[in-house]
Amino acid sequence: MPCPYSLPNVRAGSFVMNRTHSEALHEADRLMTICNACRYCEGLCAVFPAMEMRRTFTAGDLHYLANLCHQCGACYPDCQYAPPHQFDVDVPAALARLRNASYAAYAWPRAFANAFVRNGLVVTLLAAASVAIFVITFVAVQDPAVLFERHGGDFYRLMPHSAMVGIFGAVALYDILVFALGLRAFWRDIGGSAAGPVAWGRAIRDAGELRYLGGGGGGCMSENEKPSRARRLFHHFTFYGFLLCFAATCVGTIYHYGFAWYAPYPFFSLPVILGTLGGIGLLVGPVGLYVLARLRAPHLTDRPRLGMDEAFTVMLFLTSLTGLLLLGLRGTASMGMLLAVHLGFVLGLFLSLPYGKFVHALYRLLALVKYAAERHRAKLVE
Repeated sequence: MPCPYSLPNVRAGSFVMNRTHSEALHEADRLMTICNACRYCEGLCAVFPAMEMRRTFTAGDLHYLANLCHQCGACYPDCQYAPPHQFDVDVPAALARLRNASYAAYAWPRAFANAFVRNGLVVTLLAAASVAIFVITFVAVQDPAVLFERHGGDFYRLMPHSAMVGIFGAVALYDILVFALGLRAFWRDIGGSAAGPVAWGRAIRDAGELRYLGGGGGGCMSENEKPSRARRLFHHFTFYGFLLCFAATCVGTIYHYGFAWYAPYPFFSLPVILGTLGGIGLLVGPVGLYVLARLRAPHLTDRPRLGMDEAFTVMLFLTSLTGLLLLGLRGTASMGMLLAVHLGFVLGLFLSLPYGKFVHALYRLLALVKYAAERHRAKLVE
């Protein structure tokens, strides 16, 4: 079907719409028009108050609302026009489809985004396996015996520090470039403007608290019509587990370059404590989210796009599991193989970050910033 949008606030070339994307926009526009006339759900989350600030919706507006949605599902059982009503209003599923389409639309380069969307878990695991094979081969070529010897936890006997930094540094810089290009295009297309410290502070607080996973106060209803805080809890485990692991890496970097304190670090050192706590969070959180995703009502989700979501969840879990095993067994002869496998999963995770579920946190933060800025301006006008 032809796209009904003139995209007035989208600069040419910022993204390319395919048929699926155009249909997702059309359905989101239809539902937001109905919801804007009803307004029964305005107290549930940020989507509906943001919607009420508009009378018509551009593509950028709809992308903004889709990424502002946390898919708690609370609006579906509250809606008098939900199926089997002839209006067929299913806001969580419609916004999930548009949200996923927006990730692929803003991703760079586009060919990579399409590959990850189609193949999800397979592509990510293949990337991890290929890197693990590379590391094993790298070590075996130098001295096969080194791979199965005890090294007292000294990872650099197996792979030089400079090689690790070169490989992972290059991928990290690539990720930053891809994120920057995508976020710039998204911010421009949703009509983002300069937001002050008040808006940023409110958005960061709301994101850190996962405020809008509350479903209007009782919790998410995406598994059934009984409110539950489980999804919010497992998101917290995952989010803060990731941050703790990142903090452990930063502290280790400061130790290495700032104080010439080289790994391996003692079990009760700050990098190890942070990494262990983060690793536990990345075991508990992804398992809980994976189970809840499997229990989620199919009519509230974008079922064809669950592959990349599951890939991200599984990769987080496997990265954490192999990391904790490596920490616990670093003094044994199995350290070499565990290091190769762990580094493979870490690099596979890094390669998939710009093309999977991780990006929702970044786009959602910018949507929360815009929402906070709009609310702040509305109060000033009043």
